[in-house]
Amino acid sequence: MHLTVGYLATPTGDDGVALAVALARTFGAEVDVVLVIRHELPDGSPGRAQYQELLLERGNRWIAGAVAAFEAAGIAATPNVLVGESFAESLLSFAEEHNSDLIVVGGARDGFFGGHVIGPVSSALLHSSTIPVALAPRGYAEDPPPSLAAVTAAVPTKPGDDNPLPFAIKLAGVAGLPIRMVSLVSAENLAEAENIAELRALQITAAEENLDVAARALPTAPDIESLVAEGMTLESALKKLTWSQADVLVVGSSRFAAPRRIFLGSTAARILAGTDAPVIVIPRD
Repeated sequence: MHLTVGYLATPTGDDGVALAVALARTFGAEVDVVLVIRHELPDGSPGRAQYQELLLERGNRWIAGAVAAFEAAGIAATPNVLVGESFAESLLSFAEEHNSDLIVVGGARDGFFGGHVIGPVSSALLHSSTIPVALAPRGYAEDPPPSLAAVTAAVPTKPGDDNPLPFAIKLAGVAGLPIRMVSLVSAENLAEAENIAELRALQITAAEENLDVAARALPTAPDIESLVAEGMTLESALKKLTWSQADVLVVGSSRFAAPRRIFLGSTAARILAGTDAPVIVIPRD
């Protein structure tokens, strides 16, 4: 496995590094750390070129701190300081060129710790990336786990919705991690059924079918759990679930996403906002 880690010399960048360390330990991954320096367009003044050199010098100094965090965890990481117009575009291009399996970033740091706030870089990636994006929740670097311990897949029950279960099975199989499949039921979906009991029965049936798929695809998994969380709203259903920082949640893209690209749908965005665990968003199909 190969990780491309988008780094900023901020607490957000530290959260992303902490998640990348846990991922690298869990999956034995190779790591490239990428810091993007803004490209200063020439205006004819001699000071502009000097300023660009100053930015590059600072970038190399900042990224050395990130690499040191990996080295302290016994993980080799390669520093890469790029010059580009867009952090997200430069990061994605680098990841594609290096055949990365995951792009790892931190979210914004607004508000309280825990949960996810999508910043400009993560937002751009979550609406265009061709590579799965792993997003660290706020404050993840405060007390990160040494490695990941379980994979949860947010399994849809609507026809046409992107199913992250195959990716979750593959990911869990690499490190022999247990899988938890979660179906979320809320009263917001009552238009799809005559009553909540009927809707819950449909959700449970779908979850059981997905459990059978996982059991056949990964018979050596130490544990496969399938559960339904329900509430009046999606947020209240999420509160019924318990999370550890050693968990990782996998969600799919919107049905409106272009093939092989991520497009974060409204449901996945609400799951991100209500989840304290790291989240991996995968491209459509």
